[in-house]
Amino acid sequence: MKQISKQLMESYRKDSEPFITKTELLFPERENVFRELKLLRELFFPNYWNSGLITKNKYELEKKLKELKKIIFSGVYSFLLEKEKSDKISDFVLEELLEIREKLKKDIEAAFKGDPAAKNYAEIIRTYPGFTAILIQRVANIIYSLGATSYARELTEQVHSFTGIDIHPGAKIGEYFFIDHGTGVVVGETSEIGNNVRLYQSVTLGALHFAKEKGGILKKDYKRHPTLGDNVVIGAGAKILGPVKIGSNVNIGANSWIEEDVSDYTTVLISEHPKLIKKKKEKKE
Repeated sequence: MKQISKQLMESYRKDSEPFITKTELLFPERENVFRELKLLRELFFPNYWNSGLITKNKYELEKKLKELKKIIFSGVYSFLLEKEKSDKISDFVLEELLEIREKLKKDIEAAFKGDPAAKNYAEIIRTYPGFTAILIQRVANIIYSLGATSYARELTEQVHSFTGIDIHPGAKIGEYFFIDHGTGVVVGETSEIGNNVRLYQSVTLGALHFAKEKGGILKKDYKRHPTLGDNVVIGAGAKILGPVKIGSNVNIGANSWIEEDVSDYTTVLISEHPKLIKKKKEKKE
């Protein structure tokens, strides 16, 4: 715990503009969130969540770390019923906080560069649902990979209800990831996403067909979702289905339906948009 708090405090001190470095700022309180999200927000970006004190006070930082460990242990143990494994998983999550924080800082940068409406980092950290969703997913993905799959799913479902964004904890997501607007986005369990990828609202990275086992039970643990390369933009409403490979430097236009591979340096668009029919309304006297 002492080593983790030391590393985090060093990381806080290294922050510079455009990140906020003033520790005494007070933003409006936001209480309508689940406990894990509140703690993780405060630990990753304390100056934005009225927790600047932990950047200077090791005791206060360690107190929050202990609280996070306790709640993660409780969540993992409730499903696994194994104390030793639950303890190891909760410890490992804490050890990964610094690395996750560095990834999240890159996600913030991607959002700022990729959205002309973003005026500053505070706006992204405090208001963007896509950033909130990836914050939880990056933590849940570690928990999922260590075998506590149900608790990891609980975390991503909590943030799903909060943001309208459904990212499975099993999805592998690279750096500089940005979901703009976000409502209705679905990223399936075996999806793999490269670096510098941007998704818009109502995008689905989903399955196309489901294999069955004996008794009609759907087969588990096989590749059924897309793989996206680096530098990919997926337009609003696009559906990419099945274990297809989308290459690097690819743009997928809005409302496209993709169920086959797309090679590098390709743009995919709908060739014919529906025709609009306009009818004049009679004026009422």
